[in-house]
Amino acid sequence: MTKQHELMVTAGSLQECAAYMDAGASELLIGDACYGIRMPGYFSDSDIREAVRLGQARNVKVMMSMTNIMTNDMLRLLPDYILFLKDAGVHAVEYSDPSVLAAVKTYAPEIRLHWNGEMMSTNYATANYWGRKGASRVAAAKELSMDEILELKQHLEIEAQVQVHGMTNMYHSKRRLVESYMIHQGRPVKNGSLDKDRGLFLVEADRVQEKYPIFEDEHGTHIMSSDDICILEDLHLLLQAGIESFKIDGFMKPVSYNTAVIKAYRSAIDAYTADPGKYKFREEWLDMIRELQDPERELTFGFFYKEQVY
Repeated sequence: MTKQHELMVTAGSLQECAAYMDAGASELLIGDACYGIRMPGYFSDSDIREAVRLGQARNVKVMMSMTNIMTNDMLRLLPDYILFLKDAGVHAVEYSDPSVLAAVKTYAPEIRLHWNGEMMSTNYATANYWGRKGASRVAAAKELSMDEILELKQHLEIEAQVQVHGMTNMYHSKRRLVESYMIHQGRPVKNGSLDKDRGLFLVEADRVQEKYPIFEDEHGTHIMSSDDICILEDLHLLLQAGIESFKIDGFMKPVSYNTAVIKAYRSAIDAYTADPGKYKFREEWLDMIRELQDPERELTFGFFYKEQVY
């Protein structure tokens, strides 16, 4: 047997929480409408308590996303909110802004801190810096290659989390860019919405086959990747390296799809954990995902093997 490897999944409702736990998730990442960002759905206080209760009954850890851009108004709400999360029994908080780390250390030091600097989580020195400040895990940047992730892990003093499946965020602005564009075009949005359910895409003239989901919500404008990361075939490399947590981002995906993805990765993780020496990737694991994959969204290795010019 090898060390335990966690399988984290983002969830947008209590129904999703239950379904993903049953499918094999060992960690759930949820968020509320204030501090969470780009989540499949937002949880009320009572839902957060119920999600934690469901997790405790099934030995699944529930974590809160608090990676939104912090404003002064949000800072004033932090102490009471952190105390609520403590009382609810939340296992960990995923943060990017130091104000969240400071509040958790002050009001609920028993809650674990996971640093997610998005594209800034690129090196072990910075990750270990946050570790010495109180973080117990770093969420590696999606732009890192496989070699960079493996090197990062070799020098880390804290746990590592890697996204292994799902879409990624490419751009975020607090400004409402789509609404401004439509007003400029003389087509203001009336009694409508520009949220993720609207189904808007950004398309380049010379690459019309690439469709980038774009939407706006109370946190601004978001542009998402045109494809989905899927590292299932080479998951064993990350398992061998000792990565502690593998993230499946279920954003903008149906529950049936996410459930199939969880089961596939759970099968691979369990097979490796049972006997690393005899582990072998099975094509049927990937077939489970391919059967439900959106034909307009390609499964790719993301940046894991993509050459980049710095």
